[in-house]
Amino acid sequence: MIQQDTALGASGLPDATAAQGARDDYALVRAALEFASVRSRPQPSVEDIAAHVGLSAPHLTALFRRWAGLTPKDFLQAVTIDRARTLLRESASLLDAAYELGMSGPGRLHDLFVVHEAMSPGEFRRGGEGLELRYGFHPSPFGEALAVVAPRGLAGIGFVEDGDRPAALEDMRRRWPRARLVMDAATTGPFMERVFDPAKWRADQPLRIVLIGSDFEIRVWETLLRIPMGAATTYASIAQHIGKPKAARAVGAAVGRNPVSFVVPCHRVLGAGGALTGYHWGLTRKQAIIGWEAGRAAAGP
Repeated sequence: MIQQDTALGASGLPDATAAQGARDDYALVRAALEFASVRSRPQPSVEDIAAHVGLSAPHLTALFRRWAGLTPKDFLQAVTIDRARTLLRESASLLDAAYELGMSGPGRLHDLFVVHEAMSPGEFRRGGEGLELRYGFHPSPFGEALAVVAPRGLAGIGFVEDGDRPAALEDMRRRWPRARLVMDAATTGPFMERVFDPAKWRADQPLRIVLIGSDFEIRVWETLLRIPMGAATTYASIAQHIGKPKAARAVGAAVGRNPVSFVVPCHRVLGAGGALTGYHWGLTRKQAIIGWEAGRAAAGP
């Protein structure tokens, strides 16, 4: 059931001009990434990319520095398959330690601090029956986003493709078909501020999320929460660490059904060879998130 009780109202983010700027920046970054991706050999120059998106090379460099903290050249290097393979090798021992320690508290270094709980299996099997979820559309560094909030915390983040809000809402609604969805951007806005503003990533004020899925899916999503920014892993590694070494394909399906995009970092899962394999919200957006995070990781605490 979907009930639109309130108007969309304000974005929920602190400054409308900044929000519009974030949308405009991402549109240009996305166009640049798409152009670079189809021209892989040879990789286009910064001047070629800038001309394609209607900017000068200095303006394109300023855009990427403002948006990701990296030059266009460094950004594109961060999302190449060679860099991804290196990242997987560098992350292996770090992730082994993270998996070993578990998630006893909101302790991910240089990252969005999260505490989580899981909805009971019975509640999930009932398809969210009796559950009221609040939702709203908000700007983000990666295009317009849809936030869904349950009484106990943030339950969903999805992205809007080509301005199609109904499709984004329906995609989220299918996950909990019997829940009651109420439009309420005033409630979802503060959550989105916390998610996309690194200045508000604080261990003493962790973001509370609720995971709504099957037991297996929740095990996979909890494992994703252990992958710190600037690291990456594979489906096979996750399968190994949850004690299901032959379940890499099932892990991939669970990763694809992750409802809390970005916060539960399914974008940090790569193919065994470093390939940026399927992402529910599009491979270009996955590239954008990985590059954006590379800039944050390079900047340090």
